[in-house]
Amino acid sequence: MTAKPFLIGALGLATLLSACGEEKAAPKPATVMAPATDRLTVRASVVDDLKPVPATLTTRDMADARARIGGTVTQLLVKEGDTVRQGQTIAIIRDDRIGLQTSAYDAQVAAAAAQAAQAQADLARTQDLYDHGVYAKARLDQVQAAAKAANAGLAAARAQARASAELGNQGAVLAPTAGRVLTADVPLGSVVMPGQSLATITAGPPVVRITVPEGEAAALKVGAVVRLAAEDLNGVAATGQITQIYPAVTGGQIIADVTATGLPQALVGRKVRAFVAVGQRQALVIPRRYIATRFGVDYVRLVGKDGAAVDSPVQTTPGADPAQVEILSGLRIGDILTPAEPRR
Repeated sequence: MTAKPFLIGALGLATLLSACGEEKAAPKPATVMAPATDRLTVRASVVDDLKPVPATLTTRDMADARARIGGTVTQLLVKEGDTVRQGQTIAIIRDDRIGLQTSAYDAQVAAAAAQAAQAQADLARTQDLYDHGVYAKARLDQVQAAAKAANAGLAAARAQARASAELGNQGAVLAPTAGRVLTADVPLGSVVMPGQSLATITAGPPVVRITVPEGEAAALKVGAVVRLAAEDLNGVAATGQITQIYPAVTGGQIIADVTATGLPQALVGRKVRAFVAVGQRQALVIPRRYIATRFGVDYVRLVGKDGAAVDSPVQTTPGADPAQVEILSGLRIGDILTPAEPRR
């Protein structure tokens, strides 16, 4: 009696398995045939070997507005970011000793003027008496010499007074060139020395300044194209040209200036990614329209020997031309591609 339920269960299981086996397999996806036109055969091409180098957005020159005299900063008329013209007053420096010295020289001028006037009066009387035969020629010569000395003393006193007044006027710190104020970090009331910088002003057009190891100096040439990261420059510049190579070697580095159209001037000192060609190499470069990106992965559409199109993942990097990409892995020379159709 106990064998019957077991036998019935076994028969049921066999029936179920046979029914599953009779089910048809899932249909395979339909094969996509590639169009016969607009196919591309992957070939190796010679491209520039780009090396990343440090770069900074700056201006061709930097001018310092320096103090011409020592004293106390009583006025600071600009701040960072202001645009100034050449000769504009940046700050006012005051030294009370110069004012006192000028007053002393003015008093000396008044005294010298009085002595000169007295000498001229003595000369006029002596000349009259000499003409009437009262004084001898020697007396007249003596008075004339005294008058000349008094006039010379007056001229010297006036020159000293003007020099002292001009020294006081040099308390005005002037902008040496037209540009934008980069730094102006000397607070009011500070005591400054002659020659101390009160503000730094950008001068000249904006440039990207790159540094390259001296061992690769031969790769730098005026007019050579340098690739710049457009996202670091607000998307306004992608390539530039070397316009100047500085001959001095500093710390094993060579400095060069790169100019490009539309460089921003607002963020002087910003770091920029730059790529300099240091040689050439072979690479697989294809037009960007043969690449489809889905969920962050790049694909190409390979054409098989039977004409079927198969999507294959690849690893890419931007090429020198924005319309092209370089294939790092996923393709071989001789592969045939058809334009990819991006899907989401």
